[in-house]
Amino acid sequence: MEKLLHYIWQHRLWNYADMMTNDGRRVRVIDVGLHNTDAGPDFFNAKVEIDGQMWVGNIEIHVRASDWKRHHHDTDPAYDNVILHVVQKDDAPVYRTNGERIAQVELRVPPQFNEQYEALVNAKQDVPCLSRIKEVPRLTITEWVERLAFERLLDKADRVRHMLEQLAGNWEEVCYITLARTLGFGINNDAFERLARSTPLRLLGKHIDSLLQLEALLFGQAGMLDPSHHPADAYYQQLCKEYRFLANKFSLNPIDPQAWKLFRIRPQNFPYRRIAMMAHFLEGGFQLMARIIDAADEKALRQLFEVNLTGYWAQHYTFGNPVSQPAKALGNSSIDIVLINTVAPLLYARGELTGDYALTEKAVSLLEALKPEKNSIVDNFAFAGIPCNDALTSQALIQLKRNYCESHKCIYCKIGHWLLSETIHQNNN
Repeated sequence: MEKLLHYIWQHRLWNYADMMTNDGRRVRVIDVGLHNTDAGPDFFNAKVEIDGQMWVGNIEIHVRASDWKRHHHDTDPAYDNVILHVVQKDDAPVYRTNGERIAQVELRVPPQFNEQYEALVNAKQDVPCLSRIKEVPRLTITEWVERLAFERLLDKADRVRHMLEQLAGNWEEVCYITLARTLGFGINNDAFERLARSTPLRLLGKHIDSLLQLEALLFGQAGMLDPSHHPADAYYQQLCKEYRFLANKFSLNPIDPQAWKLFRIRPQNFPYRRIAMMAHFLEGGFQLMARIIDAADEKALRQLFEVNLTGYWAQHYTFGNPVSQPAKALGNSSIDIVLINTVAPLLYARGELTGDYALTEKAVSLLEALKPEKNSIVDNFAFAGIPCNDALTSQALIQLKRNYCESHKCIYCKIGHWLLSETIHQNNN
């Protein structure tokens, strides 16, 4: 509840006519101050006029006034510069360490506001306001979706930067791990990342002239090679032999094979061909990041991932029996996912870190050029009145659903904020 009071104060969602101190002095808030999420008063450097006298200082907010003493603020000098104590219930006076009494007001919020808030945060559905989105002005939604798109892109770029710090600034290694994770396509993301981290480029770089050895390292480290399996498959047995030698030479330990999830996945989406595609990119040396930077446009970027596998994987989805006409290593929709989740974040992060804003613009333009992702999140928001025409927007809607709706952070969402503030406005009218 205290978090809600912070929100009400920060956004001025109160009835100005009712803003009076507990001893009857009229309060006019000039500046609510800067919200503080660390230790100390809740809002810094506020400006408040009390009965015509201007006060500049900090604001502390509690559900009950008696929380001031319960939290020992009355003995903490850090709270001596509080100029106004804002509470939901005034059940006690409050004082500074020198005994001076602090002005105190109750935030009187219409019951309808609390009802709306409780309805949103306690809703059972993942998108609490789905049925009410059409009430929100189009401009509010458009601005919020645009902000969410960049918020998601920045979140992904931050992960790239964090990984870059871990890997001593090696962009190709970051690209390799990011691509590997994306090739998990959700269900196997973690397994693919663990595989890439257990098989770093410095190891793979010793074998770039042998596709068989690259495949042996990747499949072996994936925990997918066991000589007792597929005894009649010459290719599989050769991989086992190569991996046994390389694992002994480099003291390698595979990841847990139970990490891979195959249940309810179509054969063309099994991880085996994705791993074979990773070996394809590694053969001759992994230079994908450089190629991504040099690619002129979406078409050139897409061509980087239009891979035709050869040899064994031209006719297999998994080890064992061949198939007559396997699908491409990556179909068009899968390439879109790679461009969205690997290429765009890498370009954006690279542009920000190097000051080459042509790359950040390239990342945004790429997302604007790609078709929106096809999933239930996009469909539900489209039904609710938020259309989606490109991948930049679909990424924004995914950000909205996962970072706000699912955790019911309605007061931090512009749509939820509009619905709640409209309750105040209607009450005041």
